[in-house]
Amino acid sequence: MMGSMQYSPFHWLVGLVVVLIFVVPIVNILRKAGYSGWWVVLWFVPFVNVIILWVFAFARWPLEERAAGK
Repeated sequence: MMGSMQYSPFHWLVGLVVVLIFVVPIVNILRKAGYSGWWVVLWFVPFVNVIILWVFAFARWPLEERAAGK
């Protein structure tokens, strides 16, 4: 029977660990690229996360700008 599902603290802990496994490296990558780590918040917005991924993939990164002396 489909009713209201209740999650135990263990489920929330597993979910938190899974999110942290992805969030921490993404923040490090963003910082190394010269962006703010707060961009990782958009990772949680459906469809926007895919668009941002493509924008970051093809945009000129601030780190490249500084290396080029612009």
